Amino acid sequence: MANKLSRRKVLSTFGLTGLGMLASGANASVTGMVPVLKEGEVLLVFSTIAALKESSSLKSGNFVQTAGYYQVGDSGHGTYLIREVQPDQPADNGSIIPLKKNLVAQLINVTAVNYKLFGALGDKINDDGIQIKAAHNYANAQLLPVINPNGEYWFRETCAIGIRTNTDWGQSIFHFDEKFNSREPRFKILADKPPVNIILSDESKKSLLNQLKPGVQVIPELAPYKNCLIIIADTNDMIGLRYQSTGISKGWAREELFYVEEHGRIVGDIAWSFKGYTSLIAYPASDSYLNITGGTFYLSGDNEGNYFENGIRVERSRTLLSNQWVGLEPGKQDVAKIQRSGFYSLRYVFDVTVENIRLLPWEKDRVGVPMVPQGTYGISGNRWMNVTFRNITAEGSPVHWGVFGTNLTKNFRIESCVLNRVDVHFHCWNLYIKDSKVGQRGLTLTGGGDLFVENTNVNTNAFISFRSDYGAKWDGDIRIRNCRLIPRTNATQVSVLQFTVADFDFKYPVGYGRTLSVQDMVIDFTGDPSNKATCWLMRTSEWTENADKVALFFPDKLEFSNISVRGRKQGVRLMQIFDCSKFHMTQEGSYDWVRLQSNSRILFRNIDLENLSGNTGTKIADRIHLYLNDTPEGKRADALYPDIRIQDCNNLRAYVGKGSGNVKFENCTIQTIEKDAAEFSGRLSFSGCEFDPLIDDQAKLCYDLDSELGVSFTDCIVYLPKVKDQSATEQLDRIGFLKLNKQVRFNHSNTRLGNDIIQYCKSKGIKLEPKFIGMLRSHHELEAES
Repeated sequence: MANKLSRRKVLSTFGLTGLGMLASGANASVTGMVPVLKEGEVLLVFSTIAALKESSSLKSGNFVQTAGYYQVGDSGHGTYLIREVQPDQPADNGSIIPLKKNLVAQLINVTAVNYKLFGALGDKINDDGIQIKAAHNYANAQLLPVINPNGEYWFRETCAIGIRTNTDWGQSIFHFDEKFNSREPRFKILADKPPVNIILSDESKKSLLNQLKPGVQVIPELAPYKNCLIIIADTNDMIGLRYQSTGISKGWAREELFYVEEHGRIVGDIAWSFKGYTSLIAYPASDSYLNITGGTFYLSGDNEGNYFENGIRVERSRTLLSNQWVGLEPGKQDVAKIQRSGFYSLRYVFDVTVENIRLLPWEKDRVGVPMVPQGTYGISGNRWMNVTFRNITAEGSPVHWGVFGTNLTKNFRIESCVLNRVDVHFHCWNLYIKDSKVGQRGLTLTGGGDLFVENTNVNTNAFISFRSDYGAKWDGDIRIRNCRLIPRTNATQVSVLQFTVADFDFKYPVGYGRTLSVQDMVIDFTGDPSNKATCWLMRTSEWTENADKVALFFPDKLEFSNISVRGRKQGVRLMQIFDCSKFHMTQEGSYDWVRLQSNSRILFRNIDLENLSGNTGTKIADRIHLYLNDTPEGKRADALYPDIRIQDCNNLRAYVGKGSGNVKFENCTIQTIEKDAAEFSGRLSFSGCEFDPLIDDQAKLCYDLDSELGVSFTDCIVYLPKVKDQSATEQLDRIGFLKLNKQVRFNHSNTRLGNDIIQYCKSKGIKLEPKFIGMLRSHHELEAES
């Protein structure tokens, strides 16, 4: 039964916050406000909504207040205006509550919405999503924030709950029964305005296509669409075919996304040029930031639908999503037999930040139970730009799949995160990773633009594995600095950068970056010190059939410097360039038997190399650190003509095959240099090097150096040859560029014999001839060798 209280008594009992700030006006406004009660008027007070519904004394125009929804003090208290039923405003038992005598109670004077106000039970039986959806619908209509600081709620079938206003879930707990997952997420953060199809005149369309290319800064035809994310696609031009064991996909439409500012200013690097387009759509960005914060989400772990969604989808640009915890129900396990879409999914958005989140990757490769057939993700999305993930934790064991799975992203940032994997499928443009840790599923990427990784640890067998199914490409600049690679226990093959891929036409250029720099990296075997896996700084593929079709490219500048190995004695190997003639460079080079004009500068500096002195296998790859080969006949001007500099590397073994280039060794210890019978097409030079010859094949020279543009030695030292790590004085004539008292080949300045050779000569009574010593001190290739 209601109590009738005076205005003074009401104010003293409920306070101003209980009534809300009541606005002037005779009728309820769009914000739900009504006039302040006058002296002598009464406010009817009911204990609960049930008591309100039972009243037979209410009249249209009454003002009522409840002390709770189901019981006094349950946070579901509200203030209402009693009025007659209106057909266009159906009851939802929250903002409109049906009463007797064809009356309803209309919620008024609300400054923030909570779920108890709309009747969410939290009894583990009720589908609280129904009431929560009604609460957000009301908040969206009235432009009110949702502030629900606590409570525990269970979801069954309800999904697609739209959010358009700031939402603070605080310490609220949500339980999602994943048996009811669907194509719709539980929550959708909705855009303020719908997308717009851009219709241009033929003249404007032609002008747009002429301007839309790498490097464009302003497109005047798009000025009317400022503050919009623009997506242009041409389904008549399919690129990025996916090569996998299940077959070859039809690929992706050539597509670009970018943001338009004032006067048609373009934000976002353009990667492609277009001949035409089949769609041109503007997605208006909001002119305010929406904050969604707080909440704990428990999932049941039993998804039953193919890439069904189970969490929050962001469709609104300028959204900040933060301070959440996501995990399995206590006592539950991930038993899903089918793959999921991400708990967080971002689509067609610009300028979004996701931070301070505990998330989980999903299980895929379980032992002894059916595997999930495809990749299953904790974060997914496509067509996003300027998105930052900060302080996200989502680690897992080897049975877990990647927490990230994305396509078509631009300006993607990861900061201070702990993730089991970052998986980028088709066309990521500009990816920045900083101060993070990535677990056993690693970084699997493809795309272009900037790839900058700094102060980051990766616990897998390849620091970055460029996805072979999309061409293992990165069409841009790669910068890796101050990072650590921690191979898995019992790894059999390790690499810093892995560019291995099938010899296949992917319908777009593929290659190893336009520039590439790896500096100050540690490869850490501390947890597995007995590991014997071969570790390459850069693994590549041998292309023969499709290099011309796809315009295989190689970096203009490539640098690996200060690469250390910890936890084991065995070091690393450098790289293999199988055929310089297969590459298509941005700059032209040349070789005319007079000079070699390079178009790529390669530097290896201060690398802990593997000692290969015991590797005497028949395969060249088993016994070298650097492999350089070429097909000189008919070589194009835009093929690869490298200038290679190797500094401060010990135990070096190289194969220069039929290669071409200028190769300079500085302050290195060199064990062998092999090549084919022909002269090397280029120049070899050695400065401050120590030659520690190892004889693998006694029928071959240890240093096979004949080069068309000459060989030079400056301030170098030569030691006794070794066979199986034992000094072999009888092999002195197999060194290749000198024979004691007999021959000095090539150009020399201050070449010295090691003390072991000097002692050998003394012990055998061999006197070094003055002319021989003089040739070591200074010798020109045009002078006699003997």
